[in-house]
Amino acid sequence: MEKTKEKDFVEIEFTGTANGNIFDSNIPEDLKKISKESKPKKTIVIIGEESVVKGLDKRLDDREIGKEYEVDIPYKEGFGERKRELVKTIPLHIFTKQKLNPQPGSAFFMDNAFARVITVSGARVITDFNNPLAGKNLHYKFKIVRKLTNEKEKVEAFFENFLKFVPKLEISEKVIVKGQKNLKQIIIVLKDKFKELLKKELIFEEEKEIKEEKKSTEKETILNN
Repeated sequence: MEKTKEKDFVEIEFTGTANGNIFDSNIPEDLKKISKESKPKKTIVIIGEESVVKGLDKRLDDREIGKEYEVDIPYKEGFGERKRELVKTIPLHIFTKQKLNPQPGSAFFMDNAFARVITVSGARVITDFNNPLAGKNLHYKFKIVRKLTNEKEKVEAFFENFLKFVPKLEISEKVIVKGQKNLKQIIIVLKDKFKELLKKELIFEEEKEIKEEKKSTEKETILNN
């Protein structure tokens, strides 16, 4: 039976629970228990690159394709420990100034992080900036559905994992990423990792933006006609 190894690109089906409650899944019947509206998404993982939580990533290695597994993951290999310093008291006026109405259990995006309201007392709001799963041991059931072999699919999966989107690509002996100038530095940073995982050279090719002058000329031509 074929087994997985580090650096393999694999598709997985999984369900994660904490204290018996499902917090994440791409299995339809389990996902409905979280949200009836949510639709399962195909999950491609690069083993060893922590595309998923560290503890699960470590346990995807040396597994049989198609076999179901269940594993327990200590909180330190999951979402980390819960830190007291991330529980903060914030003046109520900070919320009201932004036209927000904090209630226990509600969540807001503040200081570039999500915060959950614990209590509201007088003019004070006690908030928790910890990940809701911090300090909790996790349980996962998972199955390696398949190992990716198609080059195009693996290249696209690489960018989904590292960029969260797939840029415009040209795949031959080398892989060319085409895009605006602001993408160039990111591609330079990813070059070595790309070669390590896909054994191909990654290069960037800038696509020029249409100059404003050209746009203005075209508008004038249309108006004159």
